[in-house]
Amino acid sequence: MAVIGVFDSGSGGLSVLREIRKILPDERFVYFSDNAYCPYGEKTAEFVTGRSKAVTDLLLSKGASAVVVACNTATAAAIATLRADYGIPFVGMEPAVKPAASGTRNGVVGVLATAGTLKATKYQNTKSQYADAVRIVERVGRGFVELVESLDLDSPHAESVVRESLEPLIDAGADTIVLGCTHYPFLLPLMKRIAPADVRFIDPAPAVARRLVDVLQNAGIPLSDDAPCVELLSSGPSDTLKKLYSII
Repeated sequence: MAVIGVFDSGSGGLSVLREIRKILPDERFVYFSDNAYCPYGEKTAEFVTGRSKAVTDLLLSKGASAVVVACNTATAAAIATLRADYGIPFVGMEPAVKPAASGTRNGVVGVLATAGTLKATKYQNTKSQYADAVRIVERVGRGFVELVESLDLDSPHAESVVRESLEPLIDAGADTIVLGCTHYPFLLPLMKRIAPADVRFIDPAPAVARRLVDVLQNAGIPLSDDAPCVELLSSGPSDTLKKLYSII
């Protein structure tokens, strides 16, 4: 019986789980929100790696045969260590700069992400591959994670917070904007309302879901023959996690 583990610093990784379940609707999942330590974006790589290992140990105790690191910051800080230290497949978040660079019409790509993701070697290496072809402008989504974790997705306050980080990218001419944190898709309806109609947003979650299918097949991990289910776990209060899961 296959179990797929999924974790994030909080509830944002549910945006990834949503896409995974679209193509693997019959599987068993354990989702862990490390919300007692959320957000990861401003914490050190060492801290995030330690938490990622602790969460992986818990998911393994729940029978996980593969783990999706549904957090850009944790992927950048910890996935190499996780792959080296554990004998199961890991799928992480990829900076979606490549599809943005190929899809931009005017050559300006915006990236919204956490500070940890923007500083990480993984992102910087990806960015450098396209620096000659397009102009990449970046902003930290200040307060975005906190909005999602408080379920404040559409209030005047949420709009003010989102505008502060999004409008500089629009003013810089970005016609394609990468969502570099799994929390951010939950604010996408608000972003689309703020941005001009011709601005395109790229959520990497569907590509991650497709990658998971390939990894499971290549690793020979059988799909579940049991009843599908999702077990929700968290290191802190679970109210937000359950409420957000109910709307995905």
